[in-house]
Amino acid sequence: IEDVEATFTKNDMKWRLNKMNTYEHLRSLAEINRENYPPGTRIMLVSMGNDPRPIENNTRGTVRVVDDIGTIHCDFDNGRKLGMIPGEDSFRKLTAEELSEEQELITLKM
Repeated sequence: IEDVEATFTKNDMKWRLNKMNTYEHLRSLAEINRENYPPGTRIMLVSMGNDPRPIENNTRGTVRVVDDIGTIHCDFDNGRKLGMIPGEDSFRKLTAEELSEEQELITLKM
């Protein structure tokens, strides 16, 4: 019985260490995403992963927030709201040229 208890304790400790490592990994990814995609950052969705109601490719949006596991929540120009999952969804920041073009269009509408 003592051996079984010792084995359980070792396995439980491994599980806890793995869980902690996963948590630390996600926390680290979230911090990186927060630095790279602060609120207000303009992005373009290149393509979505396996989503039953995908947003059209090349749709632009604005980052609202990055949550604690690194999901990048965006408000898209077509009115949809979605959390982008790095590695699952393909997206990028708008270039300086694309941002300039957007500003020109806004100015022309005024």
